Amino acid sequence: MTAITINDAGVHSAVEGRAPDAFGRIQHHGAVDGVTGSCHQLFLDEQNSILIDCGLFQGAETSPGGSKHDRLDIEFPLDTVKALVVTHVHIDHCGRIPYLIAAGFRGPIYCSQPSAELLPLVLEDALKIGVTRNKALIDQFLDYIRAQLRPLPYNQWQAVITEGEESLNIRLQRAGHILGSAYVECDLNAPEQHRRTIFSGDLGAPNTPLLYGPTPSEGCDELVIESTYGDRLHENREHRAQTLRCAIERAIADGGSVLIPAFSIGRTQELLYEIESIIHEQKQKRGQQSPWYELPVIIDSPLASRFTEAYRRLEKFWDEEAQEVIAQGRHPLSFDQLITVDDHATHQKMVNRLAHTKQPAIVIAASGMCAGGRIVNYLKAMLEDERHNIIFVGYQAKGTPGRDIQQYGPKRGFVELDGETLTIKAGVETISGYSAHADQHDLLDFIQQMETKPQTVRIVHGDNEAKQTLQQMIKNQGLANTIQIPTNQ
Repeated sequence: MTAITINDAGVHSAVEGRAPDAFGRIQHHGAVDGVTGSCHQLFLDEQNSILIDCGLFQGAETSPGGSKHDRLDIEFPLDTVKALVVTHVHIDHCGRIPYLIAAGFRGPIYCSQPSAELLPLVLEDALKIGVTRNKALIDQFLDYIRAQLRPLPYNQWQAVITEGEESLNIRLQRAGHILGSAYVECDLNAPEQHRRTIFSGDLGAPNTPLLYGPTPSEGCDELVIESTYGDRLHENREHRAQTLRCAIERAIADGGSVLIPAFSIGRTQELLYEIESIIHEQKQKRGQQSPWYELPVIIDSPLASRFTEAYRRLEKFWDEEAQEVIAQGRHPLSFDQLITVDDHATHQKMVNRLAHTKQPAIVIAASGMCAGGRIVNYLKAMLEDERHNIIFVGYQAKGTPGRDIQQYGPKRGFVELDGETLTIKAGVETISGYSAHADQHDLLDFIQQMETKPQTVRIVHGDNEAKQTLQQMIKNQGLANTIQIPTNQ
C-alpha cells in the first residue's frame, strides 16, 4: 500500500512503512479506492490489533473489472484482531461482518447503544439479499452477533486490549451521521509511548434532523478522516426544505409522484421528519381545503419500516429540536398521511396506480443509489413520464444507476435498469443539503475545533478529486504536518 503525502517537504508517494514495534500502525482494508468497504486495522503491537468497521464494497468497485468484483471474503489474517469497533450501521461500514464471522472472528463487537439495536436488523437483511434465505442459518448468525455485541455509551473510555504494560482503550463520540453513529478515539499506551488515533467513521452535518451534531474532539496525534464531500458544500437546511417543498408542489400540480431513492436507515427517517414539518406548515398556511391534507407519503420498504419503528423506540436519543416537536403532540415518524407498503403484491399495485393515475404522492424507497430494491420498479414505470420527479438526497457512487440518472437525467439521457434502456424524461434534482455526510466546511471545522491538532491526517472514503481537494485545504490551513491519501496501488 502506498500513500500520496503532503507535508512541508512537498508532495510525494511513498510505501507505508512498518514501525519497528508496530505501535500505532494502521492498515487499510477498504475505503481507499472509493467511498465503500470501510475497514481499518489499528495495531497496538505485532500480536494485538483492532478493526474499525468491516464494510461492504458497492458501486464501481464491485462491477466486473472493478477492484473488488466478487471479492467479499476477508483477505487479511485475523490472528491479531482482538475486537471490532463499528462506527455506524450503514452497510458500507458493517456489511462484511458476516464474512468476518465466517472467517472465525469471535471477539467483542463494540458500538454505541442505538447501533447495537439496529445492527442485527441491518445484517439480517444483508444476509437475506446477499447470502442465504435459510432462516436457521440466519438465526444462528444473529445469535453470534448478539453474543458478541458490547454496547457502549458515548464519551466513556473502554479497555479493549491490556497486555502487561501495554493497553488500547477506545471512546465513542457522537458523529451526527445517523442515529447511533460515532467516531472512535483510540488511546494506545506502551512503556514510554502514548498515542491517540481518531477514526472519523462518517461525520454528519451539524443540523441533521433528529440528531445531535458531532461532538467536538479534544484532538489526537493521528486522524483518519472520511472525504465523501471533501470538495463540495451543502445547501443550508432552509434552502433544501424549500427545494423539496417546490418539488412536491410541482407533483401536486402535474398529478405526478416525487420519487426519493433513500437508504432504509438514517436518510428515510430524516426525510420523514422534514416532510412532516413541511406538511404541518402548509396545512397551517393553506387551510383544510389544501391538497396537502390528502397527499400520501409512502414508505415502500419493509426494512425502512422496521428501522423507522426502531427509531421510534430510540426516541430518547433524538436531539432537542425533535423532542420539542414531540412535546407539541406531533409525531414526525408516525403521522396520519404516512403509508407503509410491506408485501410485494401491494408494492406492485402501488407502482401501477401511481404510474397510470394522476394522484400525486411522495414515495421513499430503497436502495439509495438505485442499484436494486423497490425503487427500481418505480423508476422503470415512471422515468419516461414528464409528470414525475426524481430527487436525490444522498451520495451516488460511481458505477451505480443513481449516478447515471443524476448525471444524464437533466440532459434527457438514458439509464439501464435490469437490462432495459430507459430515456430519462422525469425531472431530476439533487438536494445536497439532505446528505448525512459532512461537507468540506464541516470536515475542516472538525479538525479546526480540536484542542490538539493532529500531526498526521489520513484521508479515506472519498473519490479521488474529493480526497485531493480536502488534502490541499488541510495543507493550506495548516491543520496537520503530514496529510496522506492511502491507495492500494
